[in-house]
Amino acid sequence: MADLAGNLKKAEAALARFACGVTHRIGGADVASSERFDTLSPVDGKVLATVARGGPAEVGQAVTAAQAAFGDWRALPGKDRRALLHRVADGIEARAEEIALVESMDTGQAIRFMSKAAVRGADNFRFFADKAPEACDGQTLHAPGQVNMTSRRPIGPVAVITPWNTPFMLSTWKIAPALAAGCTVVQKPAEFSPLTARLLVEIAEDAGLPPGVLNVVNGFGEDCGRALTEHPGIRAVAFVGESATGSQIMRQGAATLKRVHFELGGKNPVIIFDDADIDRAVDAAVFMIYSLNGERCTSSSRLLVQDTIYDEVCARVAERAKRITVGHPLDPETVVGPLIHPEHEAKVLSYFDKAREEGAQIAAGGGKVGTQGCYVAPTLFTTATNGMAIAREEIFGPVLTAIAFRDEAEALAIANDTEYGLTAYLWTRDLERAFRMTGGLEAGMMWVNSENLRHLPTPFGGVKASGIGRDGGDWSFDFYMETVNVCFATTEHRIPKLGG
Repeated sequence: MADLAGNLKKAEAALARFACGVTHRIGGADVASSERFDTLSPVDGKVLATVARGGPAEVGQAVTAAQAAFGDWRALPGKDRRALLHRVADGIEARAEEIALVESMDTGQAIRFMSKAAVRGADNFRFFADKAPEACDGQTLHAPGQVNMTSRRPIGPVAVITPWNTPFMLSTWKIAPALAAGCTVVQKPAEFSPLTARLLVEIAEDAGLPPGVLNVVNGFGEDCGRALTEHPGIRAVAFVGESATGSQIMRQGAATLKRVHFELGGKNPVIIFDDADIDRAVDAAVFMIYSLNGERCTSSSRLLVQDTIYDEVCARVAERAKRITVGHPLDPETVVGPLIHPEHEAKVLSYFDKAREEGAQIAAGGGKVGTQGCYVAPTLFTTATNGMAIAREEIFGPVLTAIAFRDEAEALAIANDTEYGLTAYLWTRDLERAFRMTGGLEAGMMWVNSENLRHLPTPFGGVKASGIGRDGGDWSFDFYMETVNVCFATTEHRIPKLGG
């Protein structure tokens, strides 16, 4: 990987293509809007690009394009969709460096992580491409005098509303299975980081994706997003973002009985018992909160440590946090870059005063870094309780809250005492304890003696306020497709006669 100077030069070249602004992409054509907005670099607050701001008119145009393209796209044999989606993956890999550079500058995420995120986007397309030929498959169910045959059919045009934290990878996580299933898509990227959505639709169309199969409309939630979630031509909405926004989208889609899939917030515990491999547990806890700027739904933002090792673990985590490199996102040495936007930075910084007021201690970090950009120091709060705001609210930054527990029962009670339930991480060498704890934890996903290692065929999703539905494997197709059943009578059974 190039040094900072080399990466800056490459990023400047990659961003130059946006100098004339970013339009919507609808039905294979560029579409402008009378209103526009700026996307800012969190590095220094400067404008990276001016972006068309869509509303009901542009959304209506995009939905019409998606509807027009749906018939031919759903009729395309699965093996042909597979070949085309593999070409999309090839295109992503060919432009992976460009994607990573643009995303780092648009989001503030360190290039060391964004380079891998682009490759993961290609992996998502390849995985679901290979499943496209079997997407419609079902079961044969026998009963006395009948045979039932199930199959799946693409639901129709769907909305994909993507977040700002790792937008390219997370958009492929939604768009790839939708396309593999035979659906057409209207995507609304997050207004804080819209640039790589434009790269993805270009790559897809260059690979041969027909016009209108994937459309991108930029804008804000209050007008563009609402028009999309309320539009009667959209059959389902896949959304990644805040829980409050998910609730709002559900209300907006209720009138048209839209199917929804939500990947929402989290306040995820990492639970470390005193019999754990402490070295590995500390490594995992540090990685899962301070990588990706802590702006990830699966981050382990609550550190629950058995009281017999609490001081030791907190001291080790604090030492590691103090040594983490904060800097320009294109510097290969950087681990924590600037947070996405001044508004979000202000939100994260506001928790430091709240923590002090409620009695928590700051063992590392606890403030802004520098005077330019949205840089926040990797932070560890200790002597915390689960009733504090820092333990209950999703901060979504490089901020970790450490809470002590006595035994299994208290660990479980603290872990579950939250409105969220996305992930949980457990560290213990006791297999029976691991089964007891995972059996009682209220989370959609759990990792035992591991950080978050994704396996694409497994289900991904949360419980409680952390979401509805599951991604991954066939679970994705359950959302983007309707399951239908056809019953064939195999014998002449008695039919009741009325009025005869």
